[in-house]
Formats: sequence, C-alpha cells, structure tokens
Amino acid sequence: MKLDILAFGAHPDDVELGCAGTILKEISLGKTVGIVDLTRGELGTRGSAEIRDEEANAAAKILGVSVRENLEMRDGFFVNDEKHQLEIIKMIRKYKPEIVLCNAIADRHIDHGKGSKLVSDACFLSGLRKIETTLDGENQAAWRPKVVYHYIQWKNIEPDFVVDITGFTDKKIESILAYRSQFYDANSKEPESPITSKNFFESLNYRSQDLGRLVGVDYAEGFTVERYLAVNSLADLI
Repeated sequence: MKLDILAFGAHPDDVELGCAGTILKEISLGKTVGIVDLTRGELGTRGSAEIRDEEANAAAKILGVSVRENLEMRDGFFVNDEKHQLEIIKMIRKYKPEIVLCNAIADRHIDHGKGSKLVSDACFLSGLRKIETTLDGENQAAWRPKVVYHYIQWKNIEPDFVVDITGFTDKKIESILAYRSQFYDANSKEPESPITSKNFFESLNYRSQDLGRLVGVDYAEGFTVERYLAVNSLADLI
C-alpha cells in the first residue's frame, strides 16, 4: 500500500493532538494517510498500554486513516540508533509516503524531541539504496519522502507554515476524546498530569483559533520545516 502521507507519533495520541485536523482535511481531499506510533505509551500516568491500544484503534476509525501500526519501542527509553532507525526505515519503504509528519522538534516530553529526530534521520537514510532492509521476507527498495514536517505539541513553537483546518475541529476533538483515559475527567480518581487538566483540554481549541486568527481563518494547525519550502509562483502562497 502506497500512502500520500505517513504520520509518526512517539505515543498514541501525539498525532491526534498535533495534526488530526490536517489529516482529516487531507483525507477529505482524497489523500491516503497512515499513522505509525513508536511506543504503546505504557508509561502514561493514567490507563495502561492495553487501554491505549484500544483508544488508538478507535481514534484511527474516527480519522478514517488507511492504516495504523505500532512499533512497540520502549516508552521513555527508545533512542536514535541504528536498530530503531531501521524499524522506521522499514515503515517508510513499506508505505512510500510523499510527506512524513512527525513530532515537535523540541518539547516538554523527552520522547517528542527524540522521536522527531529519529524519524527525520530515518527518512534520509531510507533513501540510501546500500542500506538493505527486508519485510515479511522480501527485500525493500530505497525510498525517501519528499518532505518532513514537524507538528507542534506542548511548547508554543513558532510555525513555519499553518494549515487551515476550519470545518475539521469537531472531528479532531472527537478523535482526541477517543483517548478517554488520558484527558480531563472531573470524575476520575486517577493521578493528575499536565494533560489531564481542564485548561489543557480547552487549549486545544484556543491554540487552533489563535493560529487561525493570525492568517485570517477560524482554525489552523502549525508545522515547522527542516528545509526551505518551494512554490511554483507567488499565487501558491495566497
């Protein structure tokens, strides 16, 4: 299966929180999108790995993605080395995306920055034909995505560009709420964390509204880039 876009997240829910609106919009435009989670989020304050598995599957159905996989790396302890890079490379060569979306370049959770660099490095290495990989007993051909974009998470990183997600915010929030064990619940007896507060949940909309305000739309999601964006003409920027 060849995908147009492959979104990576260090944990289940990273993709939903960071770029679900963009994914929903691209799917509505006929693009094929997949998600690869690096870990099962087993170190999360609330819930368990098994619960996160169920929640991730539910969120995938809400988003309408073509595929969702989990590489089962160690939450909190995966590193950017050859072993982990090869696992990412196998996914890139399997799905051959033109665009890769991945974690914020730096963030409060250490896995986000680590995951960002791991995926970015693997995207480059995946294009080197002398790096040999096999999947399901078959040799894989080299493949390098055209672009890598980093979504924004906890920190208010200044975006290099934003995507208008007006009309897709309700479904985005629905996909986030699929992770019912992870976010604000006034009746929960489990321990609190930075993402379980009511303030955090409300911030999901007002951040999108603020980014939208800056570009004259209702809602937007921001991304950073590693290299210059190129356009055919100034009209592409309107």
